[in-house]
Amino acid sequence: MGDSEAAVRDRSVLCGGIATGVGSWPGTDPREAAATVVGELTDLAHLPELPGRGTGSDMVGRASALLVDMRLDTTTRGYRLAARPGSVARRARDLLRTDLDALEEAWETTGSSGSGRVLKVQSIGPLTLAAQVELASGHRVLTDSGAVRDLSESLAEGLSTHIAELATRLDARIILQLDEPSIPDVLSGTLRGPSVLNTVRALPEPEVLHILDTVVTAQPAPVLIHSCAAPPPLSFLGQSKAAAIGFDLSTIATQNLDAVGELLDAGKYLALGLIPTTAPTIPTTWRELAEPGTRLVDRLGFPRRTLAERVLVTPACGLAGAGLSWARRALDLSVEIANAFADEPESLAFAADDQRSQT
Repeated sequence: MGDSEAAVRDRSVLCGGIATGVGSWPGTDPREAAATVVGELTDLAHLPELPGRGTGSDMVGRASALLVDMRLDTTTRGYRLAARPGSVARRARDLLRTDLDALEEAWETTGSSGSGRVLKVQSIGPLTLAAQVELASGHRVLTDSGAVRDLSESLAEGLSTHIAELATRLDARIILQLDEPSIPDVLSGTLRGPSVLNTVRALPEPEVLHILDTVVTAQPAPVLIHSCAAPPPLSFLGQSKAAAIGFDLSTIATQNLDAVGELLDAGKYLALGLIPTTAPTIPTTWRELAEPGTRLVDRLGFPRRTLAERVLVTPACGLAGAGLSWARRALDLSVEIANAFADEPESLAFAADDQRSQT
């Protein structure tokens, strides 16, 4: 797909001033999770992930249900490539089917079928997958360039098929989120091998970018790359073909601000993680949580309308570790902040502003 086609496609689906989730959700009940997410996130619901169900339901294990002609098995250290489908692959596929059935039920219950509503689906990205999965030898896939190529191409094809199925099944427009928390380790060479004496060499940035874009450009939907790394590799991610970049805003320091500004200058959307993933000890309001996002665009010199046009609001990362009550509250807060950003971002004022105006 050409760049101009991709740009038109992204503008027709992505927009700012809306709320969404990152992906994971507490508990083990897919129907309850889907009903909550689809009901609360009216602008951009997502397919909930329930890693609390164990093997095959976590970010890495779910990939076994998406890969084409490749499967995963488990070891004492995690996951590895398997020569043939086994119990792990079957479990991953069964769990994904269960989740899709629950999502379709919630979709129909809320009257979303036939509405052209937008849905976000998530997957582990190719670099993090290659960093976390082992070869039969016990070394990470990342150490074998041929295996990395095969794995990324398999993932790209599987995701494209997954997106097409969801679009048809739900009559929805789709956004794909790739989760890439391991990219900083891939670029810096800080991943450990099978023993403490082994390390995984750092991959050159152009090679890493090529692997990432192989998956991004193969998709029939706009791609959001999310990183929970602290800090996220924003300058690197800004070079990718992704339409949007998501990150925890609390990990951004002064030295990272230029990279954020460059993302906006390049036309990328930002998915700002503004809501804590666990309940704070001191109760907080949407206005307090919105303040860092508003101050960000102010410090960068962008107009406040940027919040309405180019910023999505999310929790800082997945909510699997949160209590169910806080997970629901996190979605509510995300929606409240997104509504404020969309409606009157120029009029937002905060306590510090009020104090300055009185001195």
